[in-house]
Amino acid sequence: MGDENITFKSIFGGNLQGIIDKLDYIESLGVNLIYLTPVFKSTSNHKYNTCDYYKIDEIFGDKETAKSLIDKCHKKGIRVIFDAVFNHSGDDFFAFQDIIKNGEKSKYKDWYLIDSFPINQEALNYYTFANNISKMPKLNILNEEVRNYLINIGKYWINEIGIDGWRLDVSDEVSHSFWKDFRKEIKSINKDAIIIGEIFHNGFAFLKGDEFDGIMNYTFKNACVDFFAKRIINAKEFLSILSESRMLYMNSISNQMWNLLGSHDTKRFINECNLNFLSMKLAIVFQFSYIGVPYIYYGDEIGLTGEDDPLNRKCMVWDDSKQNKDLLNFYKFLIKLRKEYKSLVYGTFTPIYYEDNLLIFKRDLCDESILICLNRNEQKIYTKLNFNINGFDLINNSSFNVSKLENINFNPMEYKIIKLK
Repeated sequence: MGDENITFKSIFGGNLQGIIDKLDYIESLGVNLIYLTPVFKSTSNHKYNTCDYYKIDEIFGDKETAKSLIDKCHKKGIRVIFDAVFNHSGDDFFAFQDIIKNGEKSKYKDWYLIDSFPINQEALNYYTFANNISKMPKLNILNEEVRNYLINIGKYWINEIGIDGWRLDVSDEVSHSFWKDFRKEIKSINKDAIIIGEIFHNGFAFLKGDEFDGIMNYTFKNACVDFFAKRIINAKEFLSILSESRMLYMNSISNQMWNLLGSHDTKRFINECNLNFLSMKLAIVFQFSYIGVPYIYYGDEIGLTGEDDPLNRKCMVWDDSKQNKDLLNFYKFLIKLRKEYKSLVYGTFTPIYYEDNLLIFKRDLCDESILICLNRNEQKIYTKLNFNINGFDLINNSSFNVSKLENINFNPMEYKIIKLK
C-alpha cells in the first residue's frame, strides 16, 4: 500500500501469528521486550475503543495464538507487554450499550459520566476521551464495580496467558487511588510485572513508587527531536531539559523510563531528521547510552519513514533490498554494547562538556567507565578536556589515548564511545 493510499481507517493486516513468524528476527536484533498496542476486540484499526477486554480481536488472532506468542517469547528471553485502555471504552462495550437500551434504569448507568438520559451520541450528553469522541465514552473510575472490573482484567491476562505487564493508555486521566489499587493487585500475582504509564508531560505524581514503574518518556523524545533533529536547542539546553526531568524522579524510576524517539502517536524520528541518517545515529547513540530503557518503534531500525498519523503506522518493510542494513547493524551493535557494559544501564551519568553543540558525558559503575562523545556540528570541532584519556574506542576497535594538553578532534556529525582504562 503506497503512502498516498493510507487513511485513518486503513487496516494493514498484521497479526499475532506474524509476530511469531518474525521472532527470530526480533531475537537477532537483541530485543528483550515487546510492547503491543491494543489487541482486544474493537471496531477501529487502532483498537483504542475497546469492545471486549476479554477477547483478542479476530483480526489479530485469538487467545490461543496470544498464549503461543507469549510462550515462544519467554523461551527466547523476551517479555511481552499488553496495552490497557482503562480511561474509556468503546461505545459498543456491553455496559454502555445497556445504558443506550435501558437509559436511567440500566444497572450500569453509573459506570460512565453521563449528564442526562437518554444517551444522545450526537449532542454528546456524556464525557468522552479527548474532544467529544462519541465512540470513546469515559469510564467512571470512582465506581467500585468499574474499578473491580478493570483490575480483574489486568489480573486475568497475566494469569491466563502470562503477559509480563501493562502499558496504560492516557493514564494521567485516571485517578491515583485506582492506580494504587491496580498496582497492589498486579504485583500480588507477579511482583516482576511491568507497569508503564502513558503520560506526555511531568509524571511525578504517578511515579512515587506506589503506582507506575515508569512512563513513556516523551520529555526525552521531545528533547532529542529538538536537539538532534530540528536543531533548535543547543547542548546545554538539551542537558538542562533532561537534568530537570531526572531531578523529578527517584533514580530507580529514571532507570525504568521508556526512552523513545518516536511512537504510534508521533511522526517517525527519521522524518523529524528530514531523512538525515547521521542525525538519527547521533540520537540513537545517546538513547542507548543514557539513563533509562531504550524503546525502538518497529521499523525505525531499518529506516522506515512516516509522517504524522496515520503514515507513522504503516507496514513494516520485510524486503531486504528496501531495508537500511547499515542502520539495522548499528542498532544491533548498540544493543549488544549496552548488554555487555552494565555502566550504560546502571551507571551514574556525568556531563563532561556541552558547548558548541558538542556533547560529552560519562557513565560509571564500580570500576567501569564509558565516555560518550557526540558532535552535532556539521564541521570539525577541536577541544581539550581537563583530564587524560586512556582507553579503547569501541566504535573503531582501537586504542584511544589523549592527554589533557592535547586537542581531541571530532569529525562532522561524529560519535565516539570509549571504554576508559
